Amino acid sequence: MPPLNAVRAFEAAARRGGFQAAGAELNVSANAVGRLVKVLEDWLGVALFRRLPRGVVVTEAGRGYLDHVGILLDQLADATADLQRRKTSEVLTISAGPSFIERWLVPRLGRLTERYPDLEVRMLASSQLTDFGREDVDVAIRHGRGVYDGLRSDLLVQQDFYPVCSPTLLSCGPRLQVPDDLAQHVLLHEECNLLDRLDWAGWLTAIGADGIDAQRGLRFSFSHMTLQVAAAGQGVALASSAFIADDLMTGRLVRPFGKLSVLGSHGFYIVSPNATADREKSAAFRDWALEEAADEP
Repeated sequence: MPPLNAVRAFEAAARRGGFQAAGAELNVSANAVGRLVKVLEDWLGVALFRRLPRGVVVTEAGRGYLDHVGILLDQLADATADLQRRKTSEVLTISAGPSFIERWLVPRLGRLTERYPDLEVRMLASSQLTDFGREDVDVAIRHGRGVYDGLRSDLLVQQDFYPVCSPTLLSCGPRLQVPDDLAQHVLLHEECNLLDRLDWAGWLTAIGADGIDAQRGLRFSFSHMTLQVAAAGQGVALASSAFIADDLMTGRLVRPFGKLSVLGSHGFYIVSPNATADREKSAAFRDWALEEAADEP
């Protein structure tokens, strides 16, 4: 086989009518094109161009060679593009909120890649609803009630809400045995745009606690921020069960009031368009995620 770079240089020069134009197309100098063409001519033992004082002209042999080489390079380009499209189709793009990615997906990602080693995963952190018609997204994790026109949705996590704090705060801080004790602690608030994101005021009302200023404390944009601050012993966070399993398992955070919790009316759903929901990569992720959620205590 002749050297491919030399063939590409010849094809561009013959098609564009000179070394200068070919060099501009290939992003190299005209001299570099000329040297590559000379390498090909020496390899073939045939002159492909006639060198003139003001340029080059393709020889008859060169024109015949161009007819075949041009077709072969086009076929090579098509085959390469097809392979790249196939490779891209194996990439699973998941869109979810920043907290869900950090607190639920990332800790489990190793088990997903272990189960599907050929599946490449691309995660997009976004607080906005996914527009499947405009965005390159296969699966989204959507917070709501699970009814969306044109979309398949499967309940992944139904949320319970309960206070959490660090073990150090529980053992060394002010008393924290019953909800009324929260009056002596810093409350950590999440300010996000999720529907039915239960706040401290709603949670305290739901359990019948009063006499606590539910508005005081520190405020953060996302759940993973409030939980990080709580783990540092800086206050008490109101956690969603969707984001807390690993911290409770490792003991990084604890529930000071035992199993006392309030059930939310919204959950996290795996969502994808009806037309593509059964594609192999989307179905594989859905099956895996539902199994992961089912195994949680």
